[in-house]
Amino acid sequence: MSTLHDFNATSLDGAEVDLGTYSGQVVLVVNTASKCGFTPQYEGLQALYDQYGSQGFTIVGFPCDQFGHQEPGSEAEIGAFCQKNYGVTFPMMSKVEVNGDGAHPVYQWLRSEKSGLLGGKIKWNFTKFLVGKDGQVIDRYAPTTKPEKLAGDIEKALSA
Repeated sequence: MSTLHDFNATSLDGAEVDLGTYSGQVVLVVNTASKCGFTPQYEGLQALYDQYGSQGFTIVGFPCDQFGHQEPGSEAEIGAFCQKNYGVTFPMMSKVEVNGDGAHPVYQWLRSEKSGLLGGKIKWNFTKFLVGKDGQVIDRYAPTTKPEKLAGDIEKALSA
């Protein structure tokens, strides 16, 4: 059985990231975009990271341009935008696809683990997956779910 820890991704700066380094941590995986109505959720995500990061929690953002061309920038532009506008310090990966034949393996796995309203497909930017310390998906949250609404579930996962 696969877990989040079995996958690799590429960071915004081009470094290969072994997601196994997050073993033993609670991880929130989010597909992000800089020009979306949900983009202000970066602020809430960063607040969660600030609040729980020292307790074994992290967020891994995956920019995606599959929804309304709302992430048109380069990796450097995405990183600068996130830092300048929202002070993002949590790990951000390079731009990926989350649906279709070109979907990143992490998203192929996440979608197979927790279906949403559209079956396995990701509906829009800022779909969130909470992953436990063991690398298994705990829950999936709609783009409309504000980050602060996840605090209770994060606390529960951290204490598990």
